[in-house]
Amino acid sequence: MLSADAIVNLHDQWTRDWHQTPGTGDGTPARTNPAADTDWVAAVARQHRANFDLWHIEDEARAPGAADAQLAQVKRRIDRTNQHRNDLAEELDRVLLAWLQPRGLPNPEAPLNSESPGLIVDRLSILALKIYHTCEEIERADGPAGHIARNRQRLTILDEQRADLSGCLQALWNETLAGTRRFKFYRQLKMYNDPSLNPAIYRKFPDEAEK
Repeated sequence: MLSADAIVNLHDQWTRDWHQTPGTGDGTPARTNPAADTDWVAAVARQHRANFDLWHIEDEARAPGAADAQLAQVKRRIDRTNQHRNDLAEELDRVLLAWLQPRGLPNPEAPLNSESPGLIVDRLSILALKIYHTCEEIERADGPAGHIARNRQRLTILDEQRADLSGCLQALWNETLAGTRRFKFYRQLKMYNDPSLNPAIYRKFPDEAEK
């Protein structure tokens, strides 16, 4: 795995790139470091792209004047993209555990960490987006009084939170390699996108639940 600092830097790089150049739209980053282009980096990029897409789809839902039909379509896109985002966070843990298994890790006797690396990377991804858009607000020329100062305060908090979380990710990985801590693969098991598990669907549209 790349260092936690390297993941943070890649998140920032991809966020800038995707705002400037949309890229392929399939989760492939517009630009990566070829020397570090591994399955793990590709998985991190796909997961961050899902968060990137979700952020901007949610913006569409908040657009003033959006018609009810448009909002319904956007809500369905949000549900699909959020499911994709969670699936990709799980994929991060699969990649790491596949790499660790031939090395006899994680140590089954080590204390269990409550959060997996994939979930931490997901949180770091969201923080990268918050930081990018907060910086945009700092640079706004038409903001209301106190807007710049308020967002500078927010940026300080976000930077601290990301530094703390990045340190936790690095510590977890170091301890996993040392055999002194372990993590497990946890399925998110979302119910709302499954017609057979969501009562809002199977009670009103039984035919959909059978598919």
